[in-house]
Amino acid sequence: MTERQLPRPKDLLPLVRFKKPDLNAKRRRLAAAHTIDDLRAIAQRRTPRAAFDYTEGAAEAELSLARARQAFEDIEFHPAVLRDVSKVDTGWDVLGKRVNLPFGIAPTGFTRLMHTEGERAGATAAAAAGIPFALSTMGTTTIEDVAAAGGPNGRNWFQLYMWKDRDRSMALVDRAAAAGFDTLLVTVDVPVAGARLRDRRNGFAIPPALTGKTFFDMAKHPNWWFDMLTTEPLAFASLNRWSGTVAELLDTMFDPTVDYTDLAWIKQQWPGRLVVKGIQTLDDAKRCADLGVDAITLSNHGGRQLDRAPVPFHLLPEVVREIGGDVEVHLDTGITSGADIVAAIALGARFTMVGRAYLYGLMAGGRDGVDRAVAILRSEVERTMRLLGVACLEDLESSHVRQLHRLTPWRS
Repeated sequence: MTERQLPRPKDLLPLVRFKKPDLNAKRRRLAAAHTIDDLRAIAQRRTPRAAFDYTEGAAEAELSLARARQAFEDIEFHPAVLRDVSKVDTGWDVLGKRVNLPFGIAPTGFTRLMHTEGERAGATAAAAAGIPFALSTMGTTTIEDVAAAGGPNGRNWFQLYMWKDRDRSMALVDRAAAAGFDTLLVTVDVPVAGARLRDRRNGFAIPPALTGKTFFDMAKHPNWWFDMLTTEPLAFASLNRWSGTVAELLDTMFDPTVDYTDLAWIKQQWPGRLVVKGIQTLDDAKRCADLGVDAITLSNHGGRQLDRAPVPFHLLPEVVREIGGDVEVHLDTGITSGADIVAAIALGARFTMVGRAYLYGLMAGGRDGVDRAVAILRSEVERTMRLLGVACLEDLESSHVRQLHRLTPWRS
């Protein structure tokens, strides 16, 4: 029989720990977020459905996005033990300059729709973390304002969609160069808009239309609507005002005739580093390398263009093996944790980019939320490296990772 006794005050006192309550609601909710998925849950509660779905959604049945995430979930790590990992270095050179972490903020369109601080929050958080920030052609903050936000420590990249109006496209490129942007990301997987069905069903448009449904939503998300209606009107920073749907805008603007000749011409115009984003086959990766670009980004646009497109993470080892000695190989799509980033680096990626993970933080708390997203990913990268027995990125090898393929490509 277990003997029982009443607890004595002197035994209880060491267990009593009262915390000073934090009266700042934003700080409380961000402190309670320990993963990117936690930030996503906060973002979903605080953001109208159309804006959240624009970030969350992908094309058609959203199979490409689901498969990309599944690929990272199917990683099996192989740790080495008895290694000194008391200090971990998470930085190295990317495109000729050091980054403090092996990831950066991907270009995202309509960013101020997610939170009024928009691209400014991303640029300032990236500068503070010592990582690159990429501004989209479809951004809602000007090139010059992003440069000013990042300040002297900011490293900014400009993402280019080639328009039918070539002069306007290159005018943006010239502005980016003049503002100190050091890298041009030419996105090549958008000859036409993908079928983003969530946006169609939500009637997604820029700026948001005020309808009966809108006013009902205001009652559910008063802070978001107050911020939007009392700050600078939401508009594309590089475009004239647009009143149609996003898909209509893309199909009106973007040029489906762009080819490798155009890419070579852009390369001649740009004085800095050139990255081709949206590569999805080994053949295209080789052609870009032959053209002399500085890096390629294996990406299927976050699953937002061609559904059932190849999984970038599955392509990574083969592409690195074939051209990794000639150009840097970067990766995006499906990354939601620091473990995903470490796995990509181990299989040969020089750099990764996060889009949705950054936007979840932005929606959850503006600049503070982006800082929290970066901090979460940083801690996960460091912890995963330590548990793998790796003290620096250079020591990560393919032997640390095995991909468990649920989808095995059939070849005739």
